[in-house]
Amino acid sequence: MIATENSSATASVSPTENVIAVRGLTKVFKDFWGRPKARAVDNVDFEVRRGEVFGLLGPNGSGKSTTIKMLLGLLYPTKGHIEVFGKSPRDVKTKARIGYLPEESYLYRYLNSAETLGFFGSLFDLPPAERQKRAEQLMEMVGLTQARTRVVGEFSKGMQRRIGLAQALINDPDLIILDEPTAGLDPIGCREVKDLIVALARRGKTVILSSHLLSDVEDVCDRVVIYYGGKIQAMGTLQELLVKPDSVRITTPVLSRETLESVMTILRRETGPDKVRVDNPTQNLESYFLSVVERAKASAAETSGATSGARVAEYLRAGTGETDVSMKVLEKLTLPQAAKEEPKVLETKPEEKINEQKLGALTRATEPGTTESTPAAPTAAPQNPADLAKANEKLSSLLGNSKTQK
Repeated sequence: MIATENSSATASVSPTENVIAVRGLTKVFKDFWGRPKARAVDNVDFEVRRGEVFGLLGPNGSGKSTTIKMLLGLLYPTKGHIEVFGKSPRDVKTKARIGYLPEESYLYRYLNSAETLGFFGSLFDLPPAERQKRAEQLMEMVGLTQARTRVVGEFSKGMQRRIGLAQALINDPDLIILDEPTAGLDPIGCREVKDLIVALARRGKTVILSSHLLSDVEDVCDRVVIYYGGKIQAMGTLQELLVKPDSVRITTPVLSRETLESVMTILRRETGPDKVRVDNPTQNLESYFLSVVERAKASAAETSGATSGARVAEYLRAGTGETDVSMKVLEKLTLPQAAKEEPKVLETKPEEKINEQKLGALTRATEPGTTESTPAAPTAAPQNPADLAKANEKLSSLLGNSKTQK
């Protein structure tokens, strides 16, 4: 291979000092009774050098966040050894040299940008004048100068990531750990964050970047590790991991007609006007990442995190069919009630007519010339002649009493 070059933006830095050293790092989470529940990190070894941008990659639940928390001293490892700046990560002076941007920004929603940065600056015992100076510079750097008086609770997710990045840098840390720093940012903001990471590395800062946006990692990282199932499945520089050793790419300058004719059968193309360069073509980081995970799955590697879904759940695939069925059921329940109510109305009307006619006949039989209104008759007419005679007598007595009173 001739004249290979590293595409990483931080290739000019030649770090030799190990800022982080991890040996046999293991973390096992246990249940309430102390039984092993999940092996989040399993016997991991790596180093991070000064001035390096180091990428942590892996699917959800592969152990990246657990590793970061152990590097910060927030979790105790089950086994293994961690050194940060040559000391324990729980050392107070070591923590003062670290800046951390978590995946979710936990900020006081009723403080504005300047107050937020001032608060975090006071945690590091910065003098008031220095706090204010750094806060103004950081707000300008992340593009929040115009929103300096707005409370953080009104910020969008992208603006919260910006102020979160600013608070991670308020103490001018030597080690910066960024967990999904470009999540929610617009393309311009993403480019600015990546440029900032490169600038920090050139200043000798060490950056650990955990991200699912592989293009961002490819743009800024010098070395990466790929986790799956709590283990490191691949580690190295991007040039080492992405190169394809089974093919060769040759680049030549513009050739004269005679030379071009002699080599056309071999090269079959024209090239740029610079030196001849032969190197190995590289593949895309995303393709390599997916191939590593697939190989890990094929080798029956276990993971306590999320895995690829096989099919959509049945109840999610139901669609509108269930709504149509439920409407039909409701219609069936309401129809019988309407059928029962309708005959009742038809039965009551003829019954009232019969009662009125019989009542009129009874009154005419007793008092042929009488036209006065009579009280309502019972709903059922007597069928026996003897009962009918008794009814006539009662009606006559009632009519006679009413005439006497008049």
